[in-house]
Amino acid sequence: MKKYGKKCGNASNGVLRGLMTAGVLTTTLALAPAAAAGSSAAVGSAAVGSGSGAARMVAPTTLVFDKNQGNPARSKLSVYQGKKLVAAYRAGSGVGVKDDCASSRGWMPNGNWKIKSRTRAYNGSVIKGYAVYLQDMRCSRKTVTRTEMFIHSEMNRDGSQGRTEPRRWDGAGDYRSNGCVKLNPTDIKKMFRLLDRIGWPTHLRVVS
Repeated sequence: MKKYGKKCGNASNGVLRGLMTAGVLTTTLALAPAAAAGSSAAVGSAAVGSGSGAARMVAPTTLVFDKNQGNPARSKLSVYQGKKLVAAYRAGSGVGVKDDCASSRGWMPNGNWKIKSRTRAYNGSVIKGYAVYLQDMRCSRKTVTRTEMFIHSEMNRDGSQGRTEPRRWDGAGDYRSNGCVKLNPTDIKKMFRLLDRIGWPTHLRVVS
């Protein structure tokens, strides 16, 4: 079985090498797409002009990771703008273990994970390239704090494909991770471009 290293990411003494700060994130997370649609004045939403000259608010962006109980490696990461589904990507979390308290093996705990920062050129010992760094969170039984959690893929720091693991995406088996949300390289690049255009949420919502 493929090895992933001790942790999902690499953050030595709290210093995240190669990780640029996110700055002001442009949108807020609605707790559900339906709730997002009902908010006409969400903090961070962009105002645009209408034909009447009055401003209207753009619906906030929501990022949702939906864990697949039958096959964790076939879970889904979705982007909503208000109630509208804008994009959905296959994603994995963990090595098939559905215990969210199992460090480095189990999938992510449910909840709203704050997006701390993002970069296209992360330079960790395990993760490189496109990466979204998430807050720490206690697992469902409150026995373990899941740390160094990311949305990431497998690539070199510059986004290119490497020649060996863990820098090269080989197929379906690479959706397995130490618990982080993992996308294939093409999809994570598409997601970055999309969120740069419509606005980044402040959180990742994890459900099952």
